[in-house]
Amino acid sequence: MRQVVLPALGTFTVWREAARALAGAGIPAEEVSFTRDATPGLLGQEHSLPPPQRQLRVPRAFLDLAEAVSCHRDGTAHDRLYALLLRLQNAPGLLGDRADPLVDGVQRMEKAVRRDIHKMHAFLRFSALPPGEGGRLRFAAWFEPQHFITERAVPFFAERHREMDFLIATPEMTALWQGERLTFGPPSPRPDLPADGAEALWHTYFVSIFNPARLKVKAMTAEMPRRYWKNLPETSLIPGMIADAPRRAAQMRAALPTIPPAHAVRLAAARRPPPPETYGELPLSETSGTLPLPETPDLKTPGELPPLAEARRQAAVCTRCDLCHHATQTVFGEGPADAELMIVGEQPGDQEDLAGRPFVGPAGRLFDRLAEEVGLSRERAWITNAVKHFKFLPRGKRRLHQRPNGGEIMACRWWLDIERARLRPKLIIGMGATAAEALTGNGKGLTQRRGKLERDTMGAPLLLTWHPSYLLRVPEPQARLAAEREFRSDLVTALDFLRDVA
Repeated sequence: MRQVVLPALGTFTVWREAARALAGAGIPAEEVSFTRDATPGLLGQEHSLPPPQRQLRVPRAFLDLAEAVSCHRDGTAHDRLYALLLRLQNAPGLLGDRADPLVDGVQRMEKAVRRDIHKMHAFLRFSALPPGEGGRLRFAAWFEPQHFITERAVPFFAERHREMDFLIATPEMTALWQGERLTFGPPSPRPDLPADGAEALWHTYFVSIFNPARLKVKAMTAEMPRRYWKNLPETSLIPGMIADAPRRAAQMRAALPTIPPAHAVRLAAARRPPPPETYGELPLSETSGTLPLPETPDLKTPGELPPLAEARRQAAVCTRCDLCHHATQTVFGEGPADAELMIVGEQPGDQEDLAGRPFVGPAGRLFDRLAEEVGLSRERAWITNAVKHFKFLPRGKRRLHQRPNGGEIMACRWWLDIERARLRPKLIIGMGATAAEALTGNGKGLTQRRGKLERDTMGAPLLLTWHPSYLLRVPEPQARLAAEREFRSDLVTALDFLRDVA
């Protein structure tokens, strides 16, 4: 039996060299035993290893796995890795077989080590020490990991806190960072760390992110196991916060706004016309108050469709989907009835829902500015949306935009089809994926389709481009400017097309 004693520091490096030599010499797994040095020292012992007799080949994934598993506290971890190394020589794809007991056990060890490292990064708390030479900040911390992870986990802190010196003590070793150099030393007892102002900050932060309405104690203790609590200043607040959660949740429910807001109800009542008695030859249902509309209008005979003004009146009481129950009002299209250009967006936003007009919010103002820069006036176009009601999610007093789903787009296409059939525009500009889906039945691939002419479902020329709300959401300034340039370029393409077909 060959026994290899691994050091506490550089464990994986020593194991790798020893395993390479032993496997290369053909030493079977049952004749090798790896043990971790349990003495206070960190350097381990010298070993006499046989010269390798063959070249070893392993997938890169094995090295990453072995480096993590080398930190596991299980005394058989390195023996299992060596056995797996030998089997990989004849079965290179073995790591993909989760049904293999050896592979499954090693991968479970890797998962446990990575989770332990994550917990150290999340739950280690520094305490301030008196400033060092030159007033340099100094901190210290104590952490009790489940596995031998200190050597792998501490460089994370050195990378993020280069401006301060710190000492991290654990039961296995200590780590010292002094600005440019990270060193490790023997373990030490838990230091007597002073209390400082950071504890109050942790209390404030923890209280601010705690949501009593979504309290799940089992899920919380799964993510923040109780064994870490004794070293976390904020955990002293947890029992009281749990006990007070029902009262706070009741207060939050009581503070929720009514939907729709009172002022929106008044606006809707003032703007909504009386319901029509008939829709063509289709009578209004006396029981439900809804229009018994077929799935799609008869577009082959547009003369039998209602004029745009009548369609607007009919749409005001539309109940083809559930969006009508929450929005303030229907937002129909607007513009000249003989417009050569039709512009289709996604749906009304918060301001459009209250005003009853399309594109009057932030996205509409951005569209107006960019269109004016290329010489396009919105007064020349019919401007509408694929969906005529505002879909939103209430958050306190705010209403957050939500994208319409396929059923809502299909239900509202009744009105979009009437607009297209009545206008017969020479060109349609579809802005965003929702408009593309409503106009062509396919909302995917907008990046590749943008700026290119295609046909809508009625055969009309169609140019797809970004939605102005997307331009507002691009976080990086240079990327936003590039997207705006693309949008302006698409508008220029539309104007050139209209001039060519005039």
